[in-house]
Amino acid sequence: MRSTRVALCALVLLSVFLLPSVALAGAEGSNSDIAWMTGSWKGSTGNGTIEENWIRPDAGTIASLVRGTADGAMNMIELIVIEEHEGSLVLRLQQWNPGFEPRSENAQEMELVSVGENEVQFKATSEGGLTALGYSRPTDDTFVIHVQFGDNKIDIPLKAQ
Repeated sequence: MRSTRVALCALVLLSVFLLPSVALAGAEGSNSDIAWMTGSWKGSTGNGTIEENWIRPDAGTIASLVRGTADGAMNMIELIVIEEHEGSLVLRLQQWNPGFEPRSENAQEMELVSVGENEVQFKATSEGGLTALGYSRPTDDTFVIHVQFGDNKIDIPLKAQ
């Protein structure tokens, strides 16, 4: 009976001290896993157009310049950088309004949740407008942005340019 209590206490201690650190660590991944994102993509957002221009992975990073336009004017610029970090990937994004006015004081940070063939998913680890962000490439000429704001999820399909 005593050995059962000791084992149970050890299990509780392990779950309290080790599992939180495991849960906070992102899934395994590298930029070679998401090289399929490379390219120029464009599509409608319903009230305008969005363009994502992903450069090829190099030096442990892959990056994108995103531009939103509506009514013949730019309404948003966004920079996304995905970096390799401790065997996983960290996504950071920052947005600006016209005039290069930051939409937030700091970049939002996200950790890798999953990566598969032509799909990747991140979840927010810092304050910002997004809860989760993902990308997929269901066909050679289609790129989909999967955006989550709280409980609201939207998919934005883009086409190769």
